[in-house]
Amino acid sequence: MSLLTSDARGVFVIAVTPFTDSGEVDCDSLDRVTDFYFEKGADGLTILGMMGEAPKLTQAESKAVAERVIRRAAGKPVVVGVSAPGLAAIGELGKAVMDMGAAGCMVTTPGSLKTDPQIHAYFGQVARTLGADVPIVLQDFPLATGVQISDEVLGRIIDDVPQVVMLKHEDWPGLAKITRLRRAEAEGRRRISILCGNGGVFLPEEIARGADGAMTGFGYPEMLADVVRLVTERQMDRAQDIFDAYLPLVRYEQQPGAGLAVRKYVLAKRGAIGSAALRAPGGGLAPEAITEVERLLARQEKRLKELT
Repeated sequence: MSLLTSDARGVFVIAVTPFTDSGEVDCDSLDRVTDFYFEKGADGLTILGMMGEAPKLTQAESKAVAERVIRRAAGKPVVVGVSAPGLAAIGELGKAVMDMGAAGCMVTTPGSLKTDPQIHAYFGQVARTLGADVPIVLQDFPLATGVQISDEVLGRIIDDVPQVVMLKHEDWPGLAKITRLRRAEAEGRRRISILCGNGGVFLPEEIARGADGAMTGFGYPEMLADVVRLVTERQMDRAQDIFDAYLPLVRYEQQPGAGLAVRKYVLAKRGAIGSAALRAPGGGLAPEAITEVERLLARQEKRLKELT
C-alpha cells in the first residue's frame, strides 16, 4: 500500500465501526461496509476516528479493526486515527498500523494544549514519536477538541513538520482558512492536501475554495464523491443540485450526540452493516426520530429522481 502524500485528493470516508446488538465488534459487517464505501466512490478510508467510536475500543480491538480493514481494502489507502491523550499510546498504535500497511496516521490536538507554543511543539513530538517516514493527517477540529489552531501556528507546523502532509479541515467557520492556506502556498509555502470534515455540510464551497476533497462520513458516500468530482470539473450548479437533494439528511446528521445513530441507521437500512447499534454509552434512534429520517429519505429519493 502506498503512503499518503501531499497530493492526495478525493473522498476518504470516515468509516463507522460496526457492532453487534450486544456490543461486540462485528467483523463481517466491517468487511461489508469497507466494500460498500469503495463501491460508492470512496478513494480511501479513515478508520478509528471520532465517528468511528474509537475511544470506546480497547487498544487490542483498535489494532484488530485496523488490520481487518487494511486487508479488506486490498491496497487502497487507509488512514488510521491514532489520537490519544499521551504520546506512548499514539506511538504504539501508530507503529502497529503502519506495519499493517496503513497509508498514514491521523492525529488531533488533546485538550490539554493551551498555548500556541504548546500546539506547535506537540506536532513535532508526534512526528518524532511515530517515526520519520510516517505521513501525518492533522485534524483541526476545535469544536470537538477545544483547541484553536491559528493560521500562524498552522503555517509554522507545515513549515517545521514535513511529515504533516494533509489537513483534515474542520474549523468552523473555516472557509477563509482554506483560502489563506492556498494563498500562502501560491506565495511559496509547501503544499499540503486539504480534505474537509464537518459531515460535508459546506462541501461545495470548500472544494470551490481549493480543498482537495472530503474526509467525513455520511450515509450516502456517493454524494460526497459526486459533489467533489463535479465541483472539480467546474460543474458547480450540477454539484449544488445533487448536494441540495441530500442536504436535509446532512443537516439531520449534524445533531450533536445523535448524528452517528442516524448514520448507522441509514447504513444498516442500506445493508452496509448488520446492526445500527452504537457501543455503550450511546443509544439508537427513538421511534419519532426514525419516522423523521424515513420521511427525509423518501423526499431525498423523490428529489434525486427529478434530477435524473
